[in-house]
Amino acid sequence: MSLFRALRFRPFALIWLGQTISRLGDSLFNIALAWWVLEKTGSPAALGLVQVAIMLPRVIFLLFGGVMADRLPRLRVMLGSDVLRGALVLFVTVLMATGQLEIWEIYIASLIFGLIDAFFQPAYSAAIPEIASAEILPSANSLTMLSGEFAGIIGPAVGALIVALGGSAVAFGLDGLSFFVSAICLLPILSLSLTRKIKPGEIRSNALQDLREGLQAVFASPWLWLTILLGAFANMVLASVVAVSLPFLVKDHLHGDVGGLGLVLTAFSIGSIVGAVVMGRMRKIKQRGLWTYLVWIIALLLIGCAGLATSVPMLAVIAVVAGALLSAGQLVWVNILQELVPQNLLGRVSSVDQFGTMVLTPIGFGVAGWLTALIGAPLVFLVGGGVAAGFMSLGLLHPQVRGLE
Repeated sequence: MSLFRALRFRPFALIWLGQTISRLGDSLFNIALAWWVLEKTGSPAALGLVQVAIMLPRVIFLLFGGVMADRLPRLRVMLGSDVLRGALVLFVTVLMATGQLEIWEIYIASLIFGLIDAFFQPAYSAAIPEIASAEILPSANSLTMLSGEFAGIIGPAVGALIVALGGSAVAFGLDGLSFFVSAICLLPILSLSLTRKIKPGEIRSNALQDLREGLQAVFASPWLWLTILLGAFANMVLASVVAVSLPFLVKDHLHGDVGGLGLVLTAFSIGSIVGAVVMGRMRKIKQRGLWTYLVWIIALLLIGCAGLATSVPMLAVIAVVAGALLSAGQLVWVNILQELVPQNLLGRVSSVDQFGTMVLTPIGFGVAGWLTALIGAPLVFLVGGGVAAGFMSLGLLHPQVRGLE
């Protein structure tokens, strides 16, 4: 099948295998962490603070991580991040297993984890087109998304079983080991990670100059900075209504239970997998800028229509279609970046793109919670989906976006 053609290329197959195992470990970790915090403190606020502790340094240092991805061999940056994250998680595992772990130690570990993770993601985004040819990039990107979605479906159930049978420490330990498995998969291909060669007598710029160069590259291309800007607002709405308002829509409006919420979230992941499979089998899309924006706009309008759903199954159907469209648009966008952004800038540009995706999300969480209590979840979905689609529609007014191939 053409979807799996990238796996015939050994370097990508090794990276993909390591990341699939690592992401599954992360899924085990997430549910074990949530359960441990709630058992330890009984406080949803404490759990929220842990998530903020992970996200905050990730957002703050993401741009600097992009600089390092363009200054250093990218696979070596990934290897170092894997080893450090694995050692950190295993250290926390020992404290947990011996009954010495306290909530303040989780906060500190979460801050350190988020800092290290900020260096991995830009390096990974820039390394894939560096080791894979243009023909297999759609397959490689689709498989990357598929591994994350499968981990999101399988991981929580397996993690809950592991926690029930062996405790949170077992799940933590497996996640720590998964980082070392990912690191081992990188070892045979470290020599493939190439960065810009420094010419004799050339003065190497410092990190701040590199960051400035990356930002200048973004702002020099209207199709690039405009998409990142509009995507930041659209993702703020999307992430907040799904994370905050969806449980209330299912429980209070549709009179569903936690099983109904799980059904909707699983349906969204299934849709993402469908979108990834379809895009992985496609070779080339014409007018990619126009196509990507239209797909995103339709998906956001569908999410708005979730506020009109009259049953949980109807909501699940909407989630499947929206998930497929969002993942399809995201994969085409990733391919555009990988093909049009120069390799020596791709780490920094990818970090700016990821920074834009996350930077407004915490604000969205707070606003969505307030609005859900004020006007109700259905109206939040209707207004949020319409506003997000409106933001993305503005991009189509620019000729560079419409003409992007």
